[in-house]
Order: sequence, then structure tokens, then C-alpha cells
Amino acid sequence: MQTHSLVPHSEFAPLAVLGITARITPDGDWLRLRWRIEGAQKLVVPPFAGKGRADGLWQTTCFELFLQVPESGGYTELNLSPSERWNAYDFTAYREGMSERPFPHEPSCAMRKGEALAIFDAAVPRSALPQAPWRYGLSAVIEEEGGRKSYWALAHPDGKPDFHDAGCFVAELAAPQGT
Repeated sequence: MQTHSLVPHSEFAPLAVLGITARITPDGDWLRLRWRIEGAQKLVVPPFAGKGRADGLWQTTCFELFLQVPESGGYTELNLSPSERWNAYDFTAYREGMSERPFPHEPSCAMRKGEALAIFDAAVPRSALPQAPWRYGLSAVIEEEGGRKSYWALAHPDGKPDFHDAGCFVAELAAPQGT
């Protein structure tokens, strides 16, 4: 299990959110992910839409995982929404060659929100992901009341928020033992 503190992009300050931590845990055939949002009283949670793929999830509160196999220019993007909608894409290079990534089973997503704290959990089938080891980035688009958005990541390169930038893929996860 690896837990990380995400940082907001300096040009898009949150309204009430005080901090976000993200955790990645390999668990047998699944990869478990958790984002913990402190100061969630003004958090906008997309309404339930049921399982299924959807585009544009990043336009409101959404949680993302980017995976890159070391020495590879390509990467995988996984978008997970509290609405239970999701999507996964492969890119051959930075924002190039985008294609929908096949998934044998849909990820599961659940959000619990209180006044001061929200927790978003997801379980992703490992068979749907590139073979580890990975460089990865965990990120979140957070929408708060009034349409205020903040962009959170492990690291931000200079310029506008861009989770696709390899400068955001700063964590590493080794291949499982015995594989």
C-alpha cells in the first residue's frame, strides 16, 4: 500500500477542500484505490448514473490514475466518477494515439460524503491494466459549489494543469512478487 498527499495546482485554489490523500493498494486480482478529501462541505458530487463508460468525466468531480510502463512513451489513463461512470484510454505518446482500453470487468466505485470528509473508493481489475512495474500519477478534479474547480496531483509541471504530462507520473509500483 502506498499513500500520497496530492497538491492543488497553484492557479486553481480550492474553495473549502483542505487536502487530498490518495492510496493505491495491489490486492490479488484487483488494484484498490482510495482518495480522501478533507474539507468536503462544498464538494459537488455528480449524481448517480450507473455503471458504464462515459467521456468527459473530468468536467466535474472525477478521480484519475495514469500508468506508464518505464521506458515507454505510451501510457494508460483511467477516469473514475462518483456517478459510477468510468473510462480507460491508452495513448501511444503524450496526448497522441488515444484509444479506448478494453476491460474484462468494469471497475467498481463508491463515494461516501460527510460534512468535513469524503472518501472515494475504486477497485480495478488488474487484468485490464498494463503489466507492472509502473510509473504512475494519481490525480483528482474537484468541483465545489459555484462551479469552482481545483486540480490535484502528486506533482504539477509548469503551466496549466495537465495530468497527462509525464512530470505528474512521479510514483512507482513494482511488479507483484512471483510474476
